[in-house]
Amino acid sequence: MMAIAIASTTLTACSLDGNEPEKPFTTCPASETTLYACGVNESGTRSIGDTQNVLFTENDIEWFDVTTRELRFCDTMAPLKKQIPLLASVDFYLGGEHLFSGGATHVGLICSQVFDDLVLCCGKMDGEVIDDGHYYLYDCYPNTPQFLNDELVKANRAKRAAQWEIFTKYLESKGKLKK
Repeated sequence: MMAIAIASTTLTACSLDGNEPEKPFTTCPASETTLYACGVNESGTRSIGDTQNVLFTENDIEWFDVTTRELRFCDTMAPLKKQIPLLASVDFYLGGEHLFSGGATHVGLICSQVFDDLVLCCGKMDGEVIDDGHYYLYDCYPNTPQFLNDELVKANRAKRAAQWEIFTKYLESKGKLKK
């Protein structure tokens, strides 16, 4: 009887102090928000369920420079050139939601094709072709004034403006944005 009285008093005292028994651990949905990119397989399937399709996550990103549009990856990440073929689609996701409509096309400086929408380009053109092994998120390819000022490129850029802002603000919140 004495043990029951002590246990009852202890439980009552705990609830009077505002202490409640611990609730089961649940994951905060905000902490599950992750930026990642997936390669689209040959059949065109845009599924994120297959972890083999994940090319990189925000943990692989060292920083993104809004001026040069360089997406710098950590040294520990395997080169994308070995993970996905040129001209393949790359879809960006933020917390499971598709970020850029239409995704991006993976291009290299050897491409002779013109793209009027988002590309993930290996190397850059800065007066000359510079294959520096770095990646850039460009609005078009080639990324030259002639194509940047094209009406279709401008329309695609405007259509993607809200998504681009989400992308940059998210990277900024993670300390991975260079201005």
